[in-house]
Amino acid sequence: MTPSGKVAVFGPHPMLSITVEALTSDGGDEIHLHAAGQGVWVARMAAELGAKPALCGFIGGETGTVLRPLLEQMAVELRLVETGAESGCYLHDRRSGEREPLAQSASLPPSRHEVDELFSSTVAAAIDADVLALCGPYPGEALPLEIYGNLVADVKANGTPVVVDLSPPRLDSALEGSPDLVKINDWELAKYVEGPVDTEERMLTAARRLLDKGAGAAIITRAEEPAVVVREEDAWELIPPRFERGSREGCGDSMMGGLAACMATGAEWEEMLRTSAAAGAANFLRSGLGSGSRQVVEDLASKVELRPLQSS
Repeated sequence: MTPSGKVAVFGPHPMLSITVEALTSDGGDEIHLHAAGQGVWVARMAAELGAKPALCGFIGGETGTVLRPLLEQMAVELRLVETGAESGCYLHDRRSGEREPLAQSASLPPSRHEVDELFSSTVAAAIDADVLALCGPYPGEALPLEIYGNLVADVKANGTPVVVDLSPPRLDSALEGSPDLVKINDWELAKYVEGPVDTEERMLTAARRLLDKGAGAAIITRAEEPAVVVREEDAWELIPPRFERGSREGCGDSMMGGLAACMATGAEWEEMLRTSAAAGAANFLRSGLGSGSRQVVEDLASKVELRPLQSS
């Protein structure tokens, strides 16, 4: 079957981002409003790379009223469930050149009926898509743990692959459904195995535990260090171009968007890895979260090195 390029994104909590920037001309301030949150950033990058994302999440309250038109500006299909709780919001000050958090509010937990509506809407979108990208809630405890494993199992039962980016204990639940790919950072992996992952041997052992528990493959990001990729008996380092100055916020979500877009459009394994690493690197070069142009990603992808690990 020819891939359609459709990506269902389970991003339960889109947020409103308010950022204050300094004007250089008269000393005044600029105030920017953006849609934000893990699912938003994943969907944005997937769309930039040519996929057709459908964002499944909650929206509600006064914050949601402001957030909705910002989401509608994106090249993303919206499958939003109205909730009685306010959508989350955060305020950052970048007038110094650094991103300084000033205030933040998270959405209250949704009702049982709202959870059921989002679950069913996500499954429906996913079985009509080429891949489901499963993102976490904010706050982490906002949704019942079983929803992650149930989503993976029900979607995979209908033939749609699933890639997840979750931290424990949500990851534990998702692994029960056997996702095709797990993307996780090193400190989340350390939390999952309840031990250090500070050497290559420990990292690979921990990654293979994910595979033993149901993951088809795993990608572990390590901040400025190369990511580690494990699939079956093979392991690699994924090495993007190195940049000294930029913003790490949103890099992992841009990488997730790249993974989902490549899976949805039928890319080969190595192309998927190179493109996803390049998407994270492109985000690093920008102050916007989960952003980067397709041309930049494609240019950077040719510079990404995929190196087998000798101890694999």
